[in-house]
Amino acid sequence: MNSAIEPWVLVGQLSDIPRQGARCVKHDKQSIAVFRTMDDQVFALEDKCPHKCGPLSQGIVHDGCVTCPLHNWVISLSTGEAQGADSGATLCIPIKIEQENILIDVSKLR
Repeated sequence: MNSAIEPWVLVGQLSDIPRQGARCVKHDKQSIAVFRTMDDQVFALEDKCPHKCGPLSQGIVHDGCVTCPLHNWVISLSTGEAQGADSGATLCIPIKIEQENILIDVSKLR
């Protein structure tokens, strides 16, 4: 298959990310945070909090969300939207797991 047409890019293995943790990967110049929950669900968001661009990959993963390490904004891993009284969203990137491989859809990147 022609890689110029294929939007899915391998970014690592499931075992590369600890449960309730994250890993930051780069695609071109964009930083992407890949998260793994305690029950092995995997999500990808642009590694930028909608508040002040804090590094979400360095935040705390909990209850389907990540808490930004800079100002404690809580961001949904499934939608990228800020929770509670905060408003805004970060780019949510489609992701899939094939065997143990984590792939992201780079066609959605800006």
